[in-house]
Amino acid sequence: MRTHIVWDWNGTLFHDMEAVLAASNAAFETVGLPPLNLQEYRELYEIPIPRFYQRLLGRMPSQSEWEALDDAFHDRYRELSPDCGLTDGVPALLTGWRAQPGRSQSLLSMYEHERLVPVVDAFGLAGHFLRVDGRTGASGGRKAGFLATHLRGLGPGLEPARTVLIGDAVDDAEAARESGIHAVLYTGGSHTRQKLEAVGVPVVDSLAEAVAVAEELTGRPVG
Repeated sequence: MRTHIVWDWNGTLFHDMEAVLAASNAAFETVGLPPLNLQEYRELYEIPIPRFYQRLLGRMPSQSEWEALDDAFHDRYRELSPDCGLTDGVPALLTGWRAQPGRSQSLLSMYEHERLVPVVDAFGLAGHFLRVDGRTGASGGRKAGFLATHLRGLGPGLEPARTVLIGDAVDDAEAARESGIHAVLYTGGSHTRQKLEAVGVPVVDSLAEAVAVAEELTGRPVG
């Protein structure tokens, strides 16, 4: 049985929080909300994303408001994300993990699949992964269903106790729990450390530490 890491992209391997924040503030303008700074964003952000907007508005957005928010976010994010880069140490970490016998890795993102794949290719990372899967269908939802499909797509030989999802959001940990695999959460993305620690999985401040913790977890039962 191999030891496997499922990597998240946005806020984890891809250091894009500045673009995410600016895109979110552009979205807020469409419904008259004031801008947030990064700390405020991390304290308030949650998934599903309509619930995040509900927290800010004090009510659920209407369908037309949701569409305006979503369109404004993605339009601005597409403008800004090409200037974003990888999180520190990513190429070496992916290369090092892949080089060790009995280890594999894949990429699962809630970023739109047809936009994700070219970005991963442009960084020269595609060859590190058994699969690269992005979101299909409507935006704003949870990762759990996509993770279950992703794990099935990896085929036989994947043991839950030897599989770890590394991400930056509470939703990553919840998805991992529903699929019966481990999770490690990274503080450089969308949530504060306090919010991540409340989930009850390991929380780390670097991806190098995330990989080290993943190695430790895969020797233990899930749960």
